[in-house]
Amino acid sequence: MKAEPLQIKEEQEEFELSLLKEQQEEFEPSQVKKEEEEEEAHVSRDKDNILLKWNTYSFEVSPVNEEKYHLEPEPDGDQLDPQEAAGAENQDGEGNHQEDTGLRSDKELEQSYESSSDEDSDSTSTASASFHSGSSKTRSWRRLAWETVQPLNSAKDVPIWGGSLHGADETREPIQYFRDFFDANLLNTIVQQSNLYFTQEIKNNLYSGLKLDLNELEQFIGTLVYMSVVNLPASKMYWASECRVEQVADVMSRERWKKIKEFIHFNDNSRTAAGSGDVLYKIRPVIDSLLQKFHSLPQDQKLSVAQHILPFKGTSGLLQYTPKRSRKWGYKIFVLCDTKGLVHSFHVFTGRIDPVPGEPDIGASGNTALKLTQVVHHSVNHLLCFDSWFSSLDLFLNLANKGIQTLGSVEESSLQGCSFSSDLELKKKGMGSFEEKRAAVDNLEIRAVKWFDYRGVVVASSFASAQPVSNIQKWDRKLKQKVVVECPSIISLYNEFTAGVDALNTLIASHRIRIRSRKYYLRLFFHFVDMVIVNSWLLYQRDCKSLDVPRKKQKDFLAFRISIAQALCMQGKDLSSKKRGWPFLDVESEFERKKRRGPAKAIPAQKVRSDAVGHWPMVESARQRCKLPNCRGQTVFKCSKCNVHLCLKKNKNCFGDFHK
Repeated sequence: MKAEPLQIKEEQEEFELSLLKEQQEEFEPSQVKKEEEEEEAHVSRDKDNILLKWNTYSFEVSPVNEEKYHLEPEPDGDQLDPQEAAGAENQDGEGNHQEDTGLRSDKELEQSYESSSDEDSDSTSTASASFHSGSSKTRSWRRLAWETVQPLNSAKDVPIWGGSLHGADETREPIQYFRDFFDANLLNTIVQQSNLYFTQEIKNNLYSGLKLDLNELEQFIGTLVYMSVVNLPASKMYWASECRVEQVADVMSRERWKKIKEFIHFNDNSRTAAGSGDVLYKIRPVIDSLLQKFHSLPQDQKLSVAQHILPFKGTSGLLQYTPKRSRKWGYKIFVLCDTKGLVHSFHVFTGRIDPVPGEPDIGASGNTALKLTQVVHHSVNHLLCFDSWFSSLDLFLNLANKGIQTLGSVEESSLQGCSFSSDLELKKKGMGSFEEKRAAVDNLEIRAVKWFDYRGVVVASSFASAQPVSNIQKWDRKLKQKVVVECPSIISLYNEFTAGVDALNTLIASHRIRIRSRKYYLRLFFHFVDMVIVNSWLLYQRDCKSLDVPRKKQKDFLAFRISIAQALCMQGKDLSSKKRGWPFLDVESEFERKKRRGPAKAIPAQKVRSDAVGHWPMVESARQRCKLPNCRGQTVFKCSKCNVHLCLKKNKNCFGDFHK
């Protein structure tokens, strides 16, 4: 029976006061002190319940002498202070035996403790909330009753998906997939904001203006994609004569590329609201536009919520340190993707995660998962997977109420009331040994399985179970060979879900845009370009699969990426109009200038030179200077109609420039 809390009554005060005086008369203070020093104290602890046992008798202090013995009323009935352990235990005993004389033996104390220990453990377990203690507002769960699941007929059926993926009529070009995300509206916004930012920054009108247009912005993005394929230590090396990359250098000059990179912008700085709190204001139009398109993508049944890191080691208020990741420093982005790596939603972590409007506050990790799963269609039996950072009983229950079944890894110590065998005990049973337990949370059955691989792994789910068990091959470090081990079904499902997150990280890291910049919004913009290319290729793969396109005829990821870069740089663009170095003067003005210096051979008028009729190159025996302005070369080629000598070489085509 659980001990009732101490209640001081007026009728008991006189009796206890007289009892204490009789005890003080019987025992002198010096004798009491001497006897107490001779007694030995043995303390046994069970979680928060503390029991003091004495070899002879336990001396109980009456509550009327709290001031004398400096005793304070305990703040919480479920949590005991070690200094007040003896008093609290005696007070519990006083609640059960109000007519007690104040002296009790060890046997009586043990009996009263055993009768109340079971109920006290239930009350003290309410201090921890679910699996995860991320927020003080999370729901406090009572101690759950976990029971071991017997292997026979314990398998759970995976819910049947009620949705479908729409098949494509035909496969499209890679650039068409890319422009579904970076459409004309988004690119025009970037062009307008970049030109506006240039005028805001350049006050003294040193330049005539940025004059960025849609085609040139696409060419700039195309050069970024080319640079991700051909990696060089510095961006200026793509134009250097020793290691020139013509796919980049022939598109635009180095100075023009640097100028666009310096002034590219995505939002109006003058409209930044003071105290708005939007840390991502400068990149917000790009984020909102891409999220709208990601949300509209057809969703598969199996989805995952995970953390994604954009590597960066510079100085930034958004920089995060994740010690368990291979890339420890960088910007943290939470993503919702499927088992192939297709991103359906993302959230850039800025240091604080507020509760989702209309949803309960279940901690930072749970709020993130609820925010990302807002785009998941309900009532079609979607399955969601996450790691131990997100896992909590509140998240399992909230998503189950929306028709989304969940699966996630959990820390063994955070399973409330559930105890598995230690790793050492499972290791003795051999690799592949496992245990399964279950508990009911508001009519929702949760299965938890601990499987021993090289170490113990605990996975919990609202729809999966350990059965059926399959056989897989694992490398045995002691035998130095592969051995066949048992693998529960819930572990296989978890590996299938996490493969999508690994695929996304691998595809982005394989050809990442590595252009350096101290501006956080440029880093994020480059990362979004990589993410869009990955999504475009995965949609292309989905269309090829639905149309049964042979594997040999499908573009791999690198060929798909190069095709996008080539189309951005060249499709619909006139590269012949691009001039290198200082601009040439027109032929007419240069000829007039030459005539003022002395005699000059006459040249045809502009209309004659550009009529594109009868201008054929002829080879003369004698060399003469080229008649194109600012060209000092000598050549044997001569125009049959204009009757002037013009250079016609592999790297120098004055003949074509003269007749434009």
